[in-house]
Amino acid sequence: MARAQPPAPAGVHYRIAAPDPRNHLFQVTLTVAQPAAAQELVLPVWIPGSYLVREFARHLQGLQARQGRKACAITQIDKHRWRVDCLPGKPLELRYAVLAHDDSVRTAWLDSTRAFFNGTSLCLRVEGQSAQPCSMDIDAPELIADSADWYCATALIPQKVNAHGFGRYGAQDYDHLVDCPVEMGPFWSARFTACGVPHRIVVAGAPASFDGQRLVQDMRRICETTIRFWHGEGPAPFDNYLFLLNVVNEGFGGLEHRNSTALICGRRDLPRLGEAKLTEGYTTLLGLVSHEYFHAWNVKRLRPAAFTQYDYTQENYTQMLWFFEGFTSYYDDLLLRRAELIDHASYLKLLTKAVQQVLQTPGRAVQTVAQASFDAWIRYYRPDAHTPNSTVSYYTKGALVALCLDLSLRREGRTTLDDVLRTLWQRSAGGPMDEALLREVLQDLGGRSFDAELDAWVHSTAELPLAELLQAHGMALQSDTPQPAQRLGLRVTEGSAVLVKTVLRGGLAEQAGMAPGDEWLGIEVQGQGWRITQLDDLALYAGKATQVTALVSRDRRLLRLPLALQRPTGSKHKASAPEQPDTVTLAITDAARAARWLDGH
Repeated sequence: MARAQPPAPAGVHYRIAAPDPRNHLFQVTLTVAQPAAAQELVLPVWIPGSYLVREFARHLQGLQARQGRKACAITQIDKHRWRVDCLPGKPLELRYAVLAHDDSVRTAWLDSTRAFFNGTSLCLRVEGQSAQPCSMDIDAPELIADSADWYCATALIPQKVNAHGFGRYGAQDYDHLVDCPVEMGPFWSARFTACGVPHRIVVAGAPASFDGQRLVQDMRRICETTIRFWHGEGPAPFDNYLFLLNVVNEGFGGLEHRNSTALICGRRDLPRLGEAKLTEGYTTLLGLVSHEYFHAWNVKRLRPAAFTQYDYTQENYTQMLWFFEGFTSYYDDLLLRRAELIDHASYLKLLTKAVQQVLQTPGRAVQTVAQASFDAWIRYYRPDAHTPNSTVSYYTKGALVALCLDLSLRREGRTTLDDVLRTLWQRSAGGPMDEALLREVLQDLGGRSFDAELDAWVHSTAELPLAELLQAHGMALQSDTPQPAQRLGLRVTEGSAVLVKTVLRGGLAEQAGMAPGDEWLGIEVQGQGWRITQLDDLALYAGKATQVTALVSRDRRLLRLPLALQRPTGSKHKASAPEQPDTVTLAITDAARAARWLDGH
């Protein structure tokens, strides 16, 4: 795999400054050495890895252009494109500001405690020159009392930077520039080596209880396990890697890049000094690290053919997010097990959660996972109360498709999904691929066509054969007693009252006439009225009753809705989607067979 080379001298240069972080404005100066006569400039409308048109241009303001002392007229062409009336070949300077007040991994943030940005939010693309080398000066923010404690971290190529990381960086082209997020502030930082590759982790906002040494040790094991998964003893496809972790009160997510990732987690998810217990929150954080790191191979290099060249001006459609996000979701927790960070029981608990999430989504009978991938731009990132009834997550169902393929391949004994991914990497040269190549590799390594399986599991709404395949590998998928919300077909928030968020298709709550936004105040049973604040109150007040009256507030109107607490025996009711299943559990029935899969043998 070719290594990144230092960029040639840049004809496009950006300067990023923050003279007053209190106003949350980054000041950007863009210099184009050789502009066209009517130079066009474009700001992206989305960021790769997050499939939603976010309209970053709405945060850009005060755009001005000059050539020497002469101001140049600017014409806005559309919502994110401008044309500058300038002389060709004479250096053109543009100045503008960008509002940065989104504390996520997707855009930009600036205040007196921390600064962060993605190039897609700040950097206008110079039309006709996006394939040329470019450079960026990053200035330390001003008017900050503890600015001497501020540092800068990015995966861009350092050209002339000071000990704190501020100064000039280079990029091979515009894609490279905007694929390297930048973190600034008084952050905690550490370095480690995994399979000979230098890695760095930066953590912003961590409390004094943070056990950084433990996080570094665990991340090293994840990185080494992942590199060896893809390459054995061979080299990784990058010279270095950077983790940027923003720690907040509540939050979770990540965004992948070619040799870095931006992550966000809650403070309670971090490992704590003096505590050896692997908490649920910390396990989730390690799974996030594993997921985004795996993406350095699967989606950033091995990627949909539709992403061969990103079009930043509009949606980039693909039906294969079930593979690139779903298969990554399958391996993120599985590699935690193979890195021996979690045991078999902990992994099966995580897998059970994914299985239940799909089984409790009526939309799996409405939309295929391939269709869900294509519709990510209008569905996944724009969920509403009815989303679970109309679509399915390409993350979770995609992970279960990967599970089914892996278990099918292992049962037949010729190959594994591990080998399939590595062969895809080799045949695509770590680059674009399509579903036809996946089918080809499955047939070559599996000894038969797997078209029927992919057609059923990916391109139809047929149920996945989870129980059968798990049983063949020493595990039983068993029904368990459903929780009240699952039994009723509801998703709610609980507090002073029960607030209905989602009414699942075909459930008892839908039959009663409940709707999203309802405030469920209480029940009437056997002539008595009871106030409820959580669904567990139903068992307390309803006793053995199978029918109650739900007292609901909707738009300040009080409604009395007849609610069955269970389906009548022999009911002929047929829902328009699969009935809400019971909770499921996974149990190991043959430890030796289960271990061969779980441990990657």
